[in-house]
Amino acid sequence: MTSKNNGLSAALVSNLQDVLSKRKGGSDASPSEEAPSTSVAAAKEEIDEDSRPIVLVTNGDGIDSPGLVSLVEALVSEGLYNVHVCAPQTDKSASSHSMTLGETIAASSVIIKGATAFEVSGTPVDCISLGLSGALFAWSKPILVISGINQGSSCGNQMFYSGAVAGAREALVSGVPSLSISLHWKRGESKESDFKDAVGVCLPLINATIRDIEKGVFPKDCSLNIEIPTSPSSNKGFKVTKQSMWRQSHSWQAVSANRHPGAGNFMSNQQSLGAQLAQLGRDASAAGAARRFTTQKKSIVEIESVGVAPKTESRVKKYFRLELVAKNEEHTDEDLDIKALEDGFVSVTPLSLRPKMDSETQAAVSEWISKALNADQ
Repeated sequence: MTSKNNGLSAALVSNLQDVLSKRKGGSDASPSEEAPSTSVAAAKEEIDEDSRPIVLVTNGDGIDSPGLVSLVEALVSEGLYNVHVCAPQTDKSASSHSMTLGETIAASSVIIKGATAFEVSGTPVDCISLGLSGALFAWSKPILVISGINQGSSCGNQMFYSGAVAGAREALVSGVPSLSISLHWKRGESKESDFKDAVGVCLPLINATIRDIEKGVFPKDCSLNIEIPTSPSSNKGFKVTKQSMWRQSHSWQAVSANRHPGAGNFMSNQQSLGAQLAQLGRDASAAGAARRFTTQKKSIVEIESVGVAPKTESRVKKYFRLELVAKNEEHTDEDLDIKALEDGFVSVTPLSLRPKMDSETQAAVSEWISKALNADQ
């Protein structure tokens, strides 16, 4: 744990002792008289509490996720920062930059030792927008927003889906420097303790970021997306990278309607045994066939997703589940985020809000739209 320099000038210590002495009713005491060391330490601690830079933490995986918990614990243990947490109540991975409009969201206080924390019934973007608004916290704005540590890579085009990256991006929209941090989690290989190792890897960079923001030398108008390799403790060092085009494959799996937890008219845990057996009999005899029920507006035909929709004028409801599947691709550009990550480096990719388009594409679009409009005339 990094220790902080609490050294105070002799004059300030003397003033503190004088104030403490007068609070105890000793107005005739000399300022040079020694006050109890514990009281001086408490006063020093109070001063430090008020002056420490504020860090706001969110994530995409939810407030109880091991990545966020490990990160907050480490920031609090450092003793250098006034740590605030505003994170989703539940897992909001792949929520991208979505916001909750037209609905009321709840922010409930949560006990996290050493931090001021709220769980929010919204997205990571909701959390940062609310946290920076002044409606939830008393301060104007933090010195830094950290979103993470996310379970799973947010490299390449995965950034467009990532709730963690979106939380950091929302901070940048509001003019606050930000970091998004992800651990390249691999099922069957990664373990929860890897998050503590990941914190150890990125903490020096967090400290350097805050130090240089205070000095005014941190790069402006950009957020840093930090990707930590699967084995954090054996990483090969930091590498500044470019965003790749990599993304995981989308695999949509058909789900049988009678196994879908949200489907209506199916067996519930509260049904009697006789009702359950009767329902099982109906399901067995009607497997793969349509089940119809009437709503207030239209007749809806609910069919097994693996079956063929019958010919009907009614609406059809089928069920599917999305799974993300890792691609096995060979990446040759050493400067790409996914290549650096797979090679064992900690990838650091600067992200900007500024729209950018290469001149060749701009010229091609200009030429195309001119021809397209002229062809219609």
